[in-house]
Amino acid sequence: MSAAQTVPGAAVPEAERRAARAAGVHPENTGLAIMRVVRGYGVDTVFGIPGTHNLEFYRHLPRLGIRAVTSRHEQGAGYAADAWAQRTELPGVVVATSGPGLLNALSAAGTAYCESRPMLILAPGPARGHEGSTVGTLHETKDQLGAAASVIDLAVRVESAEAAVDAVHAAFELFRGPRPRPAYVEVPLDLLEEAAALDEAVLAAREAAQGAAAPAAEIESAVELLLAAKRPAILAGRGSRRSREQLRELAEQLGAPVVTSSNGKGVIPESHPLSVGAELRLAPAVELLEGADVLLIVGSKIAVGEFMTGPLSPRGAVIRVDADAAQIRVGPPLATELVGRAENEVPRLLAGVRSGLEGAEQASPWCDVAAVREACAAEAMRTSRASVEVATRIVSALPQGVIVTGDSSQISYNGIAEAFRPDAPGECLNMITYATLGYGVPAAIGAKLASPERHVVCVTGDGALMFSVVELQTAVEQGLDLTVVCVDNGGYGEIEQNEIDRGIAPIAVQLRQPDWPLLARAFGGTGFAVAEASQLEAVVARAVSTPGVSLVHVPMGLFE
Repeated sequence: MSAAQTVPGAAVPEAERRAARAAGVHPENTGLAIMRVVRGYGVDTVFGIPGTHNLEFYRHLPRLGIRAVTSRHEQGAGYAADAWAQRTELPGVVVATSGPGLLNALSAAGTAYCESRPMLILAPGPARGHEGSTVGTLHETKDQLGAAASVIDLAVRVESAEAAVDAVHAAFELFRGPRPRPAYVEVPLDLLEEAAALDEAVLAAREAAQGAAAPAAEIESAVELLLAAKRPAILAGRGSRRSREQLRELAEQLGAPVVTSSNGKGVIPESHPLSVGAELRLAPAVELLEGADVLLIVGSKIAVGEFMTGPLSPRGAVIRVDADAAQIRVGPPLATELVGRAENEVPRLLAGVRSGLEGAEQASPWCDVAAVREACAAEAMRTSRASVEVATRIVSALPQGVIVTGDSSQISYNGIAEAFRPDAPGECLNMITYATLGYGVPAAIGAKLASPERHVVCVTGDGALMFSVVELQTAVEQGLDLTVVCVDNGGYGEIEQNEIDRGIAPIAVQLRQPDWPLLARAFGGTGFAVAEASQLEAVVARAVSTPGVSLVHVPMGLFE
């Protein structure tokens, strides 16, 4: 379904009408109006946990054709919704209950905020007139709206069905705006259940507003800089996804090496001869960018947390394309700023460069890109040899076209980031800025639901996996075919090293492990154990080919 279509109101069965009214609830209520708006924007899957207070959201899902995925923790629901959004390019939707349900989901909302990804959280709040109540009502919370507002961009409490519908439309407008970030709509419990008869035109999905375009003079200035460049380079972030074909051709026309952010990984196929990859944490890639005489930055906030060598400090002219006018001036000084969506501005740059190079041979790269990649790989090996070696072996056992999810685990950001080289965006799902633990398994669930035809594998550490191991039950319940590879370093390995580096004897970081294969079987999956280093590839391949949910336990000690 396209985002511009609306979903007609499905008739409420008479038996349900009678039961609802006997319970004092109108079946055609504000909850239905809200979910019709959500469905009208193309969303057909929501994540969450039913609770006493949010049932009037859930009531309407079956007849609207919306799949309800019940997580075992609202944080997992949010991470699954985030991955689903990355695969579908639709906002992830979480339906939480009031109080603890919402607060549990806010870590996922914080992730979406930091990574600039769209997420809508719907939850009931105190009935009108009972805000701030301290009489001990169920799920009573001091200020759940304030809690949400402190984490995300748009948090509103509505007072009528019309306002609720407008708030959901406003959220979708935010998602299609300069920087998609999460939104929270709080619906008073009495309003959620209240009858609401709204016109179809009010419920219908609204067309996206046209974003501003960069002035022609700025495009001309940028093209002149690019054509004159002897050492051009490109840094591409998540915001460049919808311009990836034009960006690839622009790089080819200029002979410009391309480095991506973690969120932009795969925007330029990592098998492409001009692709350095998502290597901002490594000095050779940063040195390439800083040494360019013209650096084009497209759709990236240049997150400081990605640069292990310090803030990016280009020595040449910087051209930046970003839809967010406020963000575009955060970072290195600019020679030219192009405020606009990458999918609009990159084709204009490409047209100007094509015209300027008409009749000329396609430029050759000004540096040995393969050598830069080798230098990055060598540095990664020096700093994290075991993680890189194990990740490389795991990746070698995975099928073509696999989607890999990860966590804030050493095997993810030191290993998989180096070893796994996708050829399209949204195939390596992680969250480098917020760096939460417990993302990998629920993200694998969201990715598999969005792309059921693809193999999905979560590669994570034992500490991170314990944060969301309950979601293995969600995956089994949903009938999903996915694999989790648990690389076990005995607890919080990096924090242990941090302690040692500070002269602190390891404390609270060496953790007891469960019997991981047995735990997988207890959830209804299949468990595998790597007993010898030589078995790794064969066991991983066997797990991936095994139907249903499978888990592979990989003791890191075998490889160190």
